[in-house]
Amino acid sequence: MFTVMVPGIDGSDEVHWQSRWQRELGPAAGRIEPSSWSRPELADWLTAIDRSLPDGEPAVLVAHSLGCLAVAGWLAGRSPGTVRGVVLVAPPDSRGPRFPAAAAPTFVGLDTGPLPVPGLVIASDDDPYASRSAADRLAAGWGVPVVGVGAAGHLNSASGLGDWPLGRALVTAFRAGLGG
Repeated sequence: MFTVMVPGIDGSDEVHWQSRWQRELGPAAGRIEPSSWSRPELADWLTAIDRSLPDGEPAVLVAHSLGCLAVAGWLAGRSPGTVRGVVLVAPPDSRGPRFPAAAAPTFVGLDTGPLPVPGLVIASDDDPYASRSAADRLAAGWGVPVVGVGAAGHLNSASGLGDWPLGRALVTAFRAGLGG
């Protein structure tokens, strides 16, 4: 099963767990390539998700931060096709005080209903972009379970996660539940 990485604003740098996992997966993984990394436009990101999916091959989307909102928005407006499931790591609260509304105005207040595919939210207890209660609210709205990983910041490069073995184990278990 192909893995599509959907990073957040500015993409994932070389030490981010998404970049590390993508390198390790080699040709079994890809990444969205929107033209608007720093000033995200939702329509551009949705098109980037479309372009990142392999033809006819089952896929799992592994999103981080703003990428979680892009994935939820993509699923709300398109047929999931070959997408079998989504893992949404550290989704930001688009109504929260730390949300980068000036940089990503088309993502502000992005609401979607239940996801049409299996999903999993992974949340930190001290994420500066979404309180744990906000992450729980997002997961409930999407109709997916949430797994808390303790106090680990925004689950990004600044969190010092390295290869993030716990995250990898959660994604591996999720994929196994999908049959891949």
